[in-house]
Amino acid sequence: MIALVDYGAGNLTSVRKALAALDCEVIVPSSVDELATASRIIVPGVGHFDRTRAIDEEWRGAIRAALERGVALFGICLGMQWLFEGSEEAPDLPGLGVFRGVCVKLSPTRTSPTLKVPHVGWNSLDLPRTTDLMHEVEPGAQVYFTHSFAAPLVPESAATTTYGTTFTSAVEQGRIAGVQFHPEKSGDVGLRILRNWLLMNSRVP
Repeated sequence: MIALVDYGAGNLTSVRKALAALDCEVIVPSSVDELATASRIIVPGVGHFDRTRAIDEEWRGAIRAALERGVALFGICLGMQWLFEGSEEAPDLPGLGVFRGVCVKLSPTRTSPTLKVPHVGWNSLDLPRTTDLMHEVEPGAQVYFTHSFAAPLVPESAATTTYGTTFTSAVEQGRIAGVQFHPEKSGDVGLRILRNWLLMNSRVP
């Protein structure tokens, strides 16, 4: 059972459709008690980092307790940024802090002075290491992005993307993973990545 956390940040419908295509059973919990029935949790989302304020201490505590039980966690777009320590977009608001570092705004650079922000559209994945999340995903595979802030490069980066600067576009550590792009809008490559996450956590009770 996958719990899809609804904190008002959108894109639940498209994520549910992608998971339905993979024959997944999904619930949208209305209370933290319902997380107890989930073997996997997905935190989706689009928009401003301040939206994650709705994931209050009660929900954070329940998610951390689930991780301690061995439940798998996956963040999408804003949901992946929330896995880090925070974002310059809402500096007073901490992230979950699973991964070190703060998300920063994409901006024009000396080599890309006309860079448009937000970053919207298809871009490629570079694969700095071998990971279960990117199994059978080819270097250079195209996925769909829409974001203005991006996570730093970390040892747990499973994929990176360059748009003015190079940032983490996927992250993986044990049963916790996330992607900056939208796998539910990224065609066969996106479904492959979602399937990989499900398979790498298939032994979760």
